Amino acid sequence: MSLMYPLVHVDDIPIEKMEEKEGWAISEFRLPISGENGSSTTVFHSIFRPGSTHAKHLHTNCEEIAVYLKGYGVVGQGEERAEVKEGHCRLMPKGSTHFFYNETKDEEAVVVGFYLGAKSVKDTGYEFCGKVTEDDLSMPRQGLSDGILVHLDDVNSEKMNEGEGWSITDFRLPLGKHNGSSTTLFRASFQPGAVHKKHLHENCEEIYYIISGHGLAGAGPDRVEVRGGHFHYIPKGVEHFLYNLSDTESIEAIGIYIGSGSVEDTGYRYLGDVTKDDLKI
Repeated sequence: MSLMYPLVHVDDIPIEKMEEKEGWAISEFRLPISGENGSSTTVFHSIFRPGSTHAKHLHTNCEEIAVYLKGYGVVGQGEERAEVKEGHCRLMPKGSTHFFYNETKDEEAVVVGFYLGAKSVKDTGYEFCGKVTEDDLSMPRQGLSDGILVHLDDVNSEKMNEGEGWSITDFRLPLGKHNGSSTTLFRASFQPGAVHKKHLHENCEEIYYIISGHGLAGAGPDRVEVRGGHFHYIPKGVEHFLYNLSDTESIEAIGIYIGSGSVEDTGYRYLGDVTKDDLKI
């Protein structure tokens, strides 16, 4: 079925051939959404097997957001170090040197991220800044003062207005203007039967990723089933919704409102219920 708005599954995206000499010692690195899809922002999906790393680097042209979905490791930001695990969310400022290293012996780390306002990796202004050394890994891990690092467990669930279409079981905003980010990062949980009804954002693009679960997504005239591993790009002003079709399993999703620091800043507009006709595909 031909879709008007990009919906891609990570399994259908080829692994990029990145240069290890430029710091890209990542086991698998894929780019499911980029300027080629019409997006202002490039999305990456990366897998770090034990001992693999993205060495010290920076982006002169853009901020980066990373969400740690699985595994454990150490991150560096300038001269500071911190440990990260599943549930951590991070913003790396433009021009700030950073790295990630999976120091486990037997567990993959999965990281999904966004190069904000960059249509390709080249557009980020990528610069390699050196290898991660034993000295880097032995430094005290006392947290990061540059950028933002927050864990979802420390973020309160938002009280959204169900009368405005927000029939979402749990909705959290780990990044936004409340803690210094000009782009909002959200984490949403939809229990069986939950739905974010028809709505649009007049002021921003949205990209979301289905971590797990099974549902029906609408975008403009598109109606399509989604499952864990799907990325969906929603341009500014396009009506969309997401409905959990499962009787037993929740949908877990993350996403960003690009360039909008709050839900209010997105220009959110509620457009109505998801009907039985909408559920026919």
